[in-house]
Amino acid sequence: MPNGSSPDEFLLLSFVDTRELQLLHFSLFLGIYLAVLLGNGLIIAAVACNHRLHTPMYFFLLNLSLLDLGTISTTVPKSMANSLWDTRAISYSGCVAQTFLFVFFFGGEYCLLTAMAYDRFLAICKHLHYETLMGNRGCVRMAAAVWASGILNALLHTANTFSIPLCQGNTVDQFFCEIPQILKLSCSDSYRREAGLIVVTASLSLGCFIFIVVSYVQIFTAVLRMPSEQGRHKAFSMCLPHLAVVSLFIITDMFAYLKPPSISSPALDLVVAVLYAVVPPTVNPLIYSMRNKELKDALRKVISWTF
Repeated sequence: MPNGSSPDEFLLLSFVDTRELQLLHFSLFLGIYLAVLLGNGLIIAAVACNHRLHTPMYFFLLNLSLLDLGTISTTVPKSMANSLWDTRAISYSGCVAQTFLFVFFFGGEYCLLTAMAYDRFLAICKHLHYETLMGNRGCVRMAAAVWASGILNALLHTANTFSIPLCQGNTVDQFFCEIPQILKLSCSDSYRREAGLIVVTASLSLGCFIFIVVSYVQIFTAVLRMPSEQGRHKAFSMCLPHLAVVSLFIITDMFAYLKPPSISSPALDLVVAVLYAVVPPTVNPLIYSMRNKELKDALRKVISWTF
């Protein structure tokens, strides 16, 4: 490959080398992918078909399920196909598309979790003004802002990453096209513009994280002051699933990108990528449906209509 040029294709990191284990990996990822499709698909159908769930909380939950489906559909099918056909290759245009979609869905989910924290804050701490502040227009505007910010973030990062000359080979040490791994292929000092954009995005993410933490401090303060035990139980049931999803998302994300370089290795990076790219979309439907009676009832109706 000429110096300063970009490759025609990239080679992704494979999970296993032997044919038997490749087929096992394909079967395992296929089972996970089908479970994600089923779980999030049922939530989307339940919220869309049940008029009792046409509230801001469930509207945002529907958007979260859509983003979860997008996130896992961006990475897992290609990994399954590579294991099935015993290859590691992904085309240059395929890598660009995968990078854009992953950053779009992943960044959009973080913005959505922040919006959901704001919704919980208004519902509990500003309940007298909740209907005014979170009407249909307010929900649609917040959702539109989430999707628009995801698109803008993905466009900036993807354009910056793939405008950099790549002269360190074409092997990506990850099972999908991940920006930090692609930057390792860049020519010396040519990655600084993208690194600066990553710093800006990290700063905005930190701001969202602080907002979520402050919101939940005020939420739990208000809940603990409630005189009714039933009211406290209802408030905790509404907030704890979202807090669990936020914690899972942030912990896996922080471990992936803030772990010390001294403990970094291709095998560990592979495991961590599965934790933050595959596990959250898989368990989010379980977390939200576990203690939510309204959602459980709606899911039962959808399943009965289906079967």
